[in-house]
Amino acid sequence: MNLRFLDRETTQSRQLAYFETLFSHLDGETAVALAFSRNVHWGFWEHPRQASRKAEDFAAAAERMTVEVCRTARIGDQQAVLDVGCGFGGTLASLNERFCQMRLTGLNIDPRQIARARATVHPRPGNQIEFVEGSASSLPFPNQSFDVVVVVEAIFNFPDRVRFFAEAHRVLRPGGTLAISDFVPSSWIFPIWLNVATSYYGNCDMRYSLGKYRRLARDSGFRPVVERDVTVNTLPTYDFLETLEPAAGAYREAAKLETRILGWMSRWRLLTYMLLAFERV
Repeated sequence: MNLRFLDRETTQSRQLAYFETLFSHLDGETAVALAFSRNVHWGFWEHPRQASRKAEDFAAAAERMTVEVCRTARIGDQQAVLDVGCGFGGTLASLNERFCQMRLTGLNIDPRQIARARATVHPRPGNQIEFVEGSASSLPFPNQSFDVVVVVEAIFNFPDRVRFFAEAHRVLRPGGTLAISDFVPSSWIFPIWLNVATSYYGNCDMRYSLGKYRRLARDSGFRPVVERDVTVNTLPTYDFLETLEPAAGAYREAAKLETRILGWMSRWRLLTYMLLAFERV
């Protein structure tokens, strides 16, 4: 195990102010708890103009995003699935409810998120669920042990995508699928869109254009199979977040400003929200 990368990733997990906010609200009956107690990612609306700003609507949209990522990954019954950066276990909870004879594994560097996932997500008869504390840069699993690896809106926090892709290739069986959702910059703004350190969302590496992902896939032994732009379907997320006042103290203004910048970049197509899938060759 590369301790230098593990230390960087552990430090990063402790710098995500938005998770501190979530943990402070999860036990209450607030809009934050209703919206994020299961899934901690953007929502997906089939008809964005019909979206409301209610927490119930956002929670349903976040669940639809989970379903869309899993559909991109070509997940079906009797598969072994690894969710890297699993958060509170929402993706595995969804798979557990919809599929049979599954071996589901969630991995996260933050022991608090793992503890909550273990406490709230339990397997249906015939399924297996395990949550493991560990690093995306050094996956603690044997070679060729999974059919699918998914990363739902977390890869921009990983310390090194190259190392992660190599690890995903190692643990996937031949023909297996790596599926991710990520904020992808338009290629023409790449020279000015660098690794961004924010107060609220942490160190977000959004330097990977679609072309860079294609090259990374090729160099890591993958073949791109799905490239789907769903930016329009995610835009109501920003309207919903504007209704919340979850952050406290010094983080409040940072949360507002950083979220508005992301929303502005997305609406102006400077930043796209992509669902990507790669097949291990």
